Amino acid sequence: MMRGQMAQLMQQAQKMQEQLQKGMKEAQEALAQTEVEGQAGGNLVSVVMNGRHEARRVRIDRDLLKDDPEMAEDLLVAAINDAVNKVAEVSQSRMKEATGGMNLPPGMNLPF
Repeated sequence: MMRGQMAQLMQQAQKMQEQLQKGMKEAQEALAQTEVEGQAGGNLVSVVMNGRHEARRVRIDRDLLKDDPEMAEDLLVAAINDAVNKVAEVSQSRMKEATGGMNLPPGMNLPF
């Protein structure tokens, strides 16, 4: 391969990497603004969490707190875990969109 062609390929690879990084950064920023709701106990407990895994709101049925506080604690844990799983699903979907469907391992940089 001629030197000029190799340089052109390297420039194209660099542009692709820059576009990918820009797309991933935009996806991460959008994810940070996204909120999901985790629920447990037939909606007796719900937790709203953003894409940074920060809890924003918690709702616990007042009767549940009065009648069975231990169950309320267990359901709160379940609702948090549900929210974390939903953030992971949204994150994976957004990153897949940002990478054009390439399944890159976390932290992998292109082109090498």
